[in-house]
Amino acid sequence: MHPGVRVVAREIRRVGLLFSGGPAPAANAVISAAALSFLNSGICVIGYLDGYENLERYAPEVPLREGEDWLCLTRDLVSGIRSRKDIILRTSRANPGKVVGSLADLADPEKNAKLRAVHAALGAHNIDALISIGGDDTLKTANYLYKMQELMPELHRFSVVHLPKTIDNDYYGIDWTFGFTSAANFAAKEIRNIGADARSTKAWYVLEIMGRKAGWLTYAAGMAGEATRLLSVEDCKDVFDCDAVAEEFVDLMFARADDGRQYGVICVAEGLAELLPDGQRPEAVDEHGNSLLGSVQIGEHLARAMERIHERRTGRKVKVRSKQIGYETRCAEPGAFDIMLGSQLGAGAFRALVEEGLSGVMVSVEGQLDLKYVPFGELIDPETLKTRIRFIHCDSDFYRLARMLEYQQLEHTDPGCG
Repeated sequence: MHPGVRVVAREIRRVGLLFSGGPAPAANAVISAAALSFLNSGICVIGYLDGYENLERYAPEVPLREGEDWLCLTRDLVSGIRSRKDIILRTSRANPGKVVGSLADLADPEKNAKLRAVHAALGAHNIDALISIGGDDTLKTANYLYKMQELMPELHRFSVVHLPKTIDNDYYGIDWTFGFTSAANFAAKEIRNIGADARSTKAWYVLEIMGRKAGWLTYAAGMAGEATRLLSVEDCKDVFDCDAVAEEFVDLMFARADDGRQYGVICVAEGLAELLPDGQRPEAVDEHGNSLLGSVQIGEHLARAMERIHERRTGRKVKVRSKQIGYETRCAEPGAFDIMLGSQLGAGAFRALVEEGLSGVMVSVEGQLDLKYVPFGELIDPETLKTRIRFIHCDSDFYRLARMLEYQQLEHTDPGCG
């Protein structure tokens, strides 16, 4: 057994399942595989609607309503849905642990009220195990619910297993997250379409692509879409200097023009907005305290800076177009790999809980979708209770591939084959 993994001697008769945070392709493949695995063993599965939104508002005098707050998942409900684009359980960004910042806070009645409501709601349904599907903030909530049972023995007891979800692919503890390749493929099609427009009209585009903390989606979509240049948070040190980068991009415009290419597509990650200097970073935040990066429109800022610098250096005005590629990627049609990966994670929840008797773990895969179980303690800083992020390493082969596929300014002509 992996050190740090808790084995729980608990019979699993009723399981709660929820999806929280932003959508991702193949969400229903995860839900379907998880539910069917339990149903095939005669275990009841309750699907909670809208993430934690209804659970955190629970009170004994206001019970959760079947059909509005939760569903009894049946074979008919979860069959034939793996490729559906919407999420059958819906989702929300409700964050019952938003005000928690330390282990001590988990026992503070003023700060744990919503988490205690979740425990009470699950207790009212006699839930033996909770399966949460979501991103890093949802993982934090799963860890809170798990840790509270250690700190407060009077609470309803249930096992907790988490399934990692993010199209950003920046989850520590797993190499590829479900929905990532489908979202990247959708974005790549957009990049290719815009690239065709750029070539046809001799235009430049700056495309801002989702990616809060790491550049996986920007790099994957940019490589598949044959973008001219890629830029993400991994390419910057501490502060993102928009004007300095725009100068470099104008140099790129000149080099391309000398090469007979008066067009190009630059892909940048939205997370660069959080590296802007003081006073320029986004101030608005969501329910999890994360900056609303899209409101900054970092691609638009770069495009306007490129126009100003180009005019200053040449005396000629040029139009640089910008576009955000964001929400439309989250419910793209899932590809075969994401459906297989998502299904294995869903089935892995059953195997973790019923076959292995585990709690406090995230289901992961390695090799040929072989299952492994990662303890929450390896994913979350014990002092800050924040999750660890998996960045693209600038000395990795993945990063070097992206650099090799970008436009290269050659010092000599193609050698030819003569």
